[in-house]
Parts: sequence; C-alpha cells; structure tokens
Amino acid sequence: MIDLAIPGFGRLALENLVCDYNGTLARDGVLLGGVGARITALASKLNVHVVSGDTFGTAERALSGLPCAVTLLPAERQVEAKEAFVIRLGAASVVAIGNGRNDRRMVAAAALGIAVIGDEGSGADTLQACDVVVRDVADAFALLENPQRLIATLRA
Repeated sequence: MIDLAIPGFGRLALENLVCDYNGTLARDGVLLGGVGARITALASKLNVHVVSGDTFGTAERALSGLPCAVTLLPAERQVEAKEAFVIRLGAASVVAIGNGRNDRRMVAAAALGIAVIGDEGSGADTLQACDVVVRDVADAFALLENPQRLIATLRA
C-alpha cells in the first residue's frame, strides 16, 4: 500500500495499480525496457493489473512471469470496460496509468490518474481527466516508488 496525505489534494490509500498496455507499458506491442523490473518492484506495494485491447496480440506473452494480472478487453467499448474495471477494484484504492483516449474515464475514476505522453502521445481528453502528466511510464513508476514526489506535485 502507498498511503499519503497530500495538502490541498487529500489522502491517497493506494492498493491497486491499473495500467494500459499499448502506448503506456509497450510500444508497438513490445514491452518497454525496464518495465518488467519496475512492475516487479511495485508489486511489493501494490496489486498490479494490466488492461488492454491488445492491438498487437502480445500483452499476455510479454507480461508472463511478471507479478501482474492481465485482463484483455474486446475492441468495442474499451472506455467503459476500463472505467468499470477500476470501479470494481474500488476506485478510491486505485492509481491508473494510461495514454490513449480510451483511458480517459479510467484515469478520471481512479483516486490518482496519471497520463503518459510517451512515443504515441496522449489523448487530449485523457490529459484533461488525469491528476498528473508524465513523459513516459518510467516517470510514472518513479512517482510511485518515491511518493514524496507525488506530494510535491499534487499539493496545493
């Protein structure tokens, strides 16, 4: 668990990390370098979940052996499916990381929403819906590994 009191933002009691796959953890279906080690490190603090439409059909194979649960979604209604996934986990306990337009309601529903710009860019709706914007997923993971950075970013 990551438990923080952030002045002007509120308390975060995070138990679950929900990540999009393509564009967030992977580029063109290939897991980004260092992501596996970061997932493993964060799994000591958070239950790690990856949700994806799996455009390239590689998510399960790329993430096999890592301490995370992978949920593949149908191509239709991903916006609603990702949001519902966060709600089922208990949105108040979730940090969600995504980049695409289909991640917008997922990051909005989560207690902490992080948008990744990365090589694919980020949907404008997702940028507006999140609490924090980072350059890449390594920066998002660094915030979770060093929670004092979150306090510095989010305090009023």
